[in-house]
Amino acid sequence: MLRAAEAAFAAEGADVPLDEVARRAGVGAGTVYRHFPSKEALFEAVIVDRIARMAADTRTMTAADDPGAAFFTFFTEMVERVTFNKALVAALDGRAQIRPAVASGLKREFREAVAALLLRAQQVGAVRADVDDADVVALATGCIAMEAGRGSAGRMVALACDALRPAAATELPAAIAEPVSETESTPSAPDRNENDTSACNETGEGFCPVCGSPLPVAATGRPRRYCSDACRQKAHRLRAR
Repeated sequence: MLRAAEAAFAAEGADVPLDEVARRAGVGAGTVYRHFPSKEALFEAVIVDRIARMAADTRTMTAADDPGAAFFTFFTEMVERVTFNKALVAALDGRAQIRPAVASGLKREFREAVAALLLRAQQVGAVRADVDDADVVALATGCIAMEAGRGSAGRMVALACDALRPAAATELPAAIAEPVSETESTPSAPDRNENDTSACNETGEGFCPVCGSPLPVAATGRPRRYCSDACRQKAHRLRAR
């Protein structure tokens, strides 16, 4: 049933009637409703399953003998898979309603897989060292919109892949912090005054100056200044007071 729903939503978008899903699955509409209380619940289940499989495929590619080729294959296939899949496009641009907590979890799972593959490609010099997983996803999102709008077969992807290669790369402007949803909670640090702006001006000894969590290593190999986008934005707000 989930595969039939996936095919229906991919072809017709989130507005496809449940009767059409039932027809494709070869069951009655009542059977669909017994498994999913609403079309929105079914759509969410389809998106969760599809993106989880994409993340799993991406994680598998990190073990490839040629990390650079694997990365660019991933990037090209991701754009191709999403561009003409109306369900994924609707989920990506926010037209389809997915619970914020679910959307946040999907984003985190997929981005972690992308970051791991990107790091492998950067370690062998196949991808420029000054981009991170947020850049890759943003670039892919732009390609998806342009490919769909132009009806081109890979032209924008080819240009984007060239931009990600280190040859003749120009220095990038500083990255802008991504907006953080309310569901992405920020852990509180013991014995730390959150209103102390001086703590936000130092990286500390391997710990986030906002929440005190250990700092992860960025995809480029450099230590991060903050442990998460949430802490970076909190630090910015504190400095602005």
